Amino acid sequence: MFTISIDPIIFSIGYFMVRWYSLILMLAMAAGVWLTAREAERKGFKKEQIYDIAIWIVMAGLLGARLFHVLDHWTDEFSANPIRALYIWEGGLAIWGGVAGGLLAAALLAWKNNWKFPKLLDAGAPGLVLAQAIGRIACVITGDAMGKPTTGPFGFAYTSPNALVPKLGVYYTPMPVYELVVNLGIFALLWQLRKRNLPDGLLFLIYLALYSLERFFLAFTSSYQILAFGLTQSQIIALISLAIALVLLARITISARSKASAV
Repeated sequence: MFTISIDPIIFSIGYFMVRWYSLILMLAMAAGVWLTAREAERKGFKKEQIYDIAIWIVMAGLLGARLFHVLDHWTDEFSANPIRALYIWEGGLAIWGGVAGGLLAAALLAWKNNWKFPKLLDAGAPGLVLAQAIGRIACVITGDAMGKPTTGPFGFAYTSPNALVPKLGVYYTPMPVYELVVNLGIFALLWQLRKRNLPDGLLFLIYLALYSLERFFLAFTSSYQILAFGLTQSQIIALISLAIALVLLARITISARSKASAV
């Protein structure tokens, strides 16, 4: 059991505050974009083009992440004071919303530039999951997205009044730590697979399937609201994403084998 006393606010000048959450989130996005540009260049894209579209993909991802979080917590957090939905610096980003928003923007930009969307997704998969892993460090420091209260053997309690946990001094299941570890494992696998001669889109679908499984099972330790069928919003989306990923994985694999046998 661990007690975290770090103040989520690094420093403040008047009403201006620099928070660990925002700083680490920016570092995570920068790492993800850099790695995606590197991989995209290896796959035949121009690095400069990736940097040009990255701002739109990141903005769409942030918008989607915030929108999903606000919708999921509207009744208990935002209905009484809707303006808080704009307070993104306080934390509260739903990963699935970020993935959905980023995917939509990437699809539109790939279409506009006449790029192969599946190949672009493969280039972005390792950077995406690495950014997700780094971003969870922010949750660990600030107390955001912690799981249910726990009596052990592994839990985090917070003492700073600026921490985002429901109650100070209570030990919570450190779901962000578990997700950080699993995300790094997924990244390591994708990093090993990226240079194999896989059909376009397969690497991203492997990421999507593994990440969906991770989100589904780890959400059982979360304190998220139940949406339907005893499952949270995150778990329902994870099941849908997993089904889509498995169907597309099977389709691409069968198609690749058919082409190989025909040669």
